Amino acid sequence: MSKLSVLCLSLVAVLAGCASDVTRDETLGWSPNRIYQEAMDERDAGNTDKATRLLERLEGRAAGTPLAQQAMLEAAFLHYKAKEPVQAVAILERFMRQHPTSPAMDYALYLKGLANFNDDAGLLGFLSPKDLSERDQKAAKDSFETFRELVTRFPTSKYAADARARMAYVVNSLAQSEVNVARYYYRREAYLAAVARAQTAIQDYPTAPALEEALAILVASYDALKLPQLRDDNKRVLSKNFPNSKYLSEGLKAQEKSWWRLW
Repeated sequence: MSKLSVLCLSLVAVLAGCASDVTRDETLGWSPNRIYQEAMDERDAGNTDKATRLLERLEGRAAGTPLAQQAMLEAAFLHYKAKEPVQAVAILERFMRQHPTSPAMDYALYLKGLANFNDDAGLLGFLSPKDLSERDQKAAKDSFETFRELVTRFPTSKYAADARARMAYVVNSLAQSEVNVARYYYRREAYLAAVARAQTAIQDYPTAPALEEALAILVASYDALKLPQLRDDNKRVLSKNFPNSKYLSEGLKAQEKSWWRLW
């Protein structure tokens, strides 16, 4: 046999060995309880990827048992903590389809709501130059609907109080998002668009704190459009609901210098 043939056979053997190592299932012969414990140990050690893989194996190995349900919820939580909401939501929606009567359904809804929970890009979101009209609020709306389902179906759940608080936050966030877009249009002299978005905020979120600025944007936009009656009508509403509003004396100049601007 030539040296080249020997070399080729050696390479084939090495590659076959590598493939065997890759496909080898280290959990063969393990009990479901051992797989679960190993997954929890990996989770506690910070090995999230390995913990998730073990939980996936456990789900298949213990299918139809409470332990399989627990594996799904644990895997969803790990994806949530890893800031992988799409994967977390996919697992939770599958859990809800497969186990509609599970005693952990309230937790599954709560975790799904958390996965979609949107804090409007965080404290430093104002640094983003992105056009505010392009901001996607779908995740926030999905979060609200999930929390609403939780508090409706399980009003006494231990997760219900926090879900209600987050629902209020989401409403305020959505209202403020509409007002931010209205302000964006107003500053670019697109007054009709500003009016439309401010009216949406008022109609859809009438109790949100952003109502005050929405009314102020209406007043300023109608003034710019030379519509004094509509301007005065909205100014009266602003004055009645917010008698001490800074917008009554300063107009929209009151929000020109935000708290985070140092120059």
